[in-house]
Amino acid sequence: MIRTHPNDPPLTGAEAAKVAWLIARMAKRGLAGEAVHQADLQRKLDRILDGARKRAEKAAATAEK
Repeated sequence: MIRTHPNDPPLTGAEAAKVAWLIARMAKRGLAGEAVHQADLQRKLDRILDGARKRAEKAAATAEK
């Protein structure tokens, strides 16, 4: 598992690669100007982090049993 930020859940290798790709795309769009729409990429990033968070919570719940 890859930990990106203390507040974020641990990511698998595939999730970390997707996050890196999305951040690179967001940076590229950011170079185009501030008026460029990035909400679609932000939603994808949020979806990946939410899935990782749910997986971590599920793993913690099963470890407690």
